[in-house]
Amino acid sequence: MTRTARTTALLTAVALVGAGTAVLAGCSTGAGAGTGTSSSTGTGAGPSATAGTLGAGFSDPTQPPAPEATIHPQPGSWSGVHAPADYDVVLLSDAGDADGAPTRTLVDAVESWASDEDVSVTTVTAKDPDDRIAAVTRAVAAEPDLVISVGNHMVDPLAAVSPTALHQQFLVVGAEVAEPTSNVTATDWTGGGFRGEGLGPSSHYDPSTFTDERADRALRAGLAAVLHDLRGIVVWVR
Repeated sequence: MTRTARTTALLTAVALVGAGTAVLAGCSTGAGAGTGTSSSTGTGAGPSATAGTLGAGFSDPTQPPAPEATIHPQPGSWSGVHAPADYDVVLLSDAGDADGAPTRTLVDAVESWASDEDVSVTTVTAKDPDDRIAAVTRAVAAEPDLVISVGNHMVDPLAAVSPTALHQQFLVVGAEVAEPTSNVTATDWTGGGFRGEGLGPSSHYDPSTFTDERADRALRAGLAAVLHDLRGIVVWVR
């Protein structure tokens, strides 16, 4: 299938589910509901009172990053940030990625973080390529504080659906959306950087860079950005 045909198929699927997603937008306040953060998706700092504090070097508080910008936080500058009480997430992935070491590492990182932080995790998995758009829609329908997407196969479906669900916050770990809306934040590193089919990656893709330690750092840095209202950007970790 050509990229044009693939894009047409994605947009057709989105049109079919768009009405239901639009209804959801009026029923949920996204990340703002669970964290005390404003449900607006601007990139100005507006942290939850219970999310902890960003350390020096995470970003410049006097010059918030522009939409789609990339920030390079200092290592450990996110360590003081923790999930608020009763925070809940959906872990979104694709069954086709399940056997790949990079995706397994990311899934393990989310589950380990959730256990450490006492965060509720609901797993939503696309059964096959035809189920990917529907899987993103199911994730939104669960009305979590945050949808965490892992695995390259979910990048294009998420990019197609997320503009119709601006009330829902998304965090993509180990990949990016080429033109994210303000509700999609990504966290990446040299060796990650997949941006969708037919698009050049942000860096040379290297599965060996998906280590347990880097996945944990990337996840926590991305969550720190989301919880402090630095959204719609790429958080690049070392």
